[in-house]
Amino acid sequence: MTRRPRNPYERERKFAPVDLTAVEASGTFTGYASIFGKADLGGDLVEPGAFARSLAARGVGGVKMLFQHDPAEPIGVWEDLVEDDIGLLARGRLMPEVARAREVLSLMRAGALDGLSIGFRTVTGRTDPKTGIRRLSEIDLWEVSVVTFPMLPEARVETVKRSPWARNTSGADSRTVAAKIRRATALVRG
Repeated sequence: MTRRPRNPYERERKFAPVDLTAVEASGTFTGYASIFGKADLGGDLVEPGAFARSLAARGVGGVKMLFQHDPAEPIGVWEDLVEDDIGLLARGRLMPEVARAREVLSLMRAGALDGLSIGFRTVTGRTDPKTGIRRLSEIDLWEVSVVTFPMLPEARVETVKRSPWARNTSGADSRTVAAKIRRATALVRG
C-alpha cells in the first residue's frame, strides 16, 4: 500500500478511547490521549518522548480541547498534559457554560462517550517497510479531542470527578444543603 505524500501543514487525526464514567459534575476528567508503543488502527505508533518538544514550546494552554476534532466546537481546557511511562496523560475540564460540553459530560457519565484522539502534525517519523507501521518520534500536538470512535482502543478516559453539588441518591447532601439554607435564612431574619 502506497501512502500519499503529506502536506507538512496538514493536521493528522488519531483517535484514542476514554472511559468517562468517573467524570465530575465540575467536568474534570483524566485519561490517556495516546499510549506509547501501541500501533493504532491507522498504523501509527507513538514513541516515548514524541510530545516533549511540542509541549515545551506550545504549553498546555496551546493545545485545544475539541469535540470530534471540530475547531468550531471547543468544549473545555486541558489543565495538564504530561508524558509518563505509559503515554500522554491528559487532565482536562469541560466548560459547563458551553452547551456541547454539558452534553459531553452527560454522555461521559453514562459511559456512552469514552474516546480521546490527538490532532497533530508529524515532525519526525519512519515507516517500517515490512510491517507498514509508522513510528512517530516527534509530534507537533495541536489538539486532543473527546470522540466517539478513537483510533487507539487502549487510550481511555480513566476518571471523571463529581462536584460537591452533584445529586446524591441517598438525599443526604441535599438535606444538608437545605438545612444550611434554613439556618442562614433564620439568621438573616434575626
